[in-house]
Amino acid sequence: QARLVESGGGLVRAGDSLRLSCAVFERTSSSYSMSWFRQAPGKGRESVARISPGGAETYYADSVKGRFTINRDVVENTIYLQMNSLRPENTAVYYCAARVGAPVPEAERYDYWGQGIQVTVSS
Repeated sequence: QARLVESGGGLVRAGDSLRLSCAVFERTSSSYSMSWFRQAPGKGRESVARISPGGAETYYADSVKGRFTINRDVVENTIYLQMNSLRPENTAVYYCAARVGAPVPEAERYDYWGQGIQVTVSS
């Protein structure tokens, strides 16, 4: 049973940057695909960025390509989401998720979730 703990959220202004972290407390965490999802008020949970177990493959939502970067530190068992040039529409609760298998975009296919962390971008 993996436990995921997010950190790094907060309130920023449009154009600012934030880095989210997701600490994975599970011995074999390097075998998991990891993803960041977000959920804005009144909307469904959407995939933002995904990374394969080895870190060689990454995928991004079209709306964040070129601005967000996902990476993983295998030694520290931590996943990061670097978010640059933030926009008000990026305001949401961001979730870290893990699964065994390919880093797919469907939320229902993930086995483990963090508690979520708020990111608010003011205009």
